[in-house]
Amino acid sequence: MSSIDNNILSLTEFKRRSTELLKRMQKERQPLILTVNGKPEIVVQTAADYQRLLGEMEKRDAIEGIRRGLESMKAGRGRPANEVFADLERKYPFLRRP
Repeated sequence: MSSIDNNILSLTEFKRRSTELLKRMQKERQPLILTVNGKPEIVVQTAADYQRLLGEMEKRDAIEGIRRGLESMKAGRGRPANEVFADLERKYPFLRRP
């Protein structure tokens, strides 16, 4: 794995060496941080790495939601799902299961 310092470069430099840098990104699986006027402005990464990042974020969010739900149930602030579904079926007859 390379140091993050090796993955920071100017947008101008990226434009000049884009083909080479894209190949390096795919090989090393490390994003590039592009600077504009010396300040970090843009992160470039492969589509596969971006999709993996989104998947990890979704997983983290799901785990956090489950954790909050369990805490809520332990604190007595929840209702069993079968009660909720029964209420919904009474209120909205088209939801009734055959």
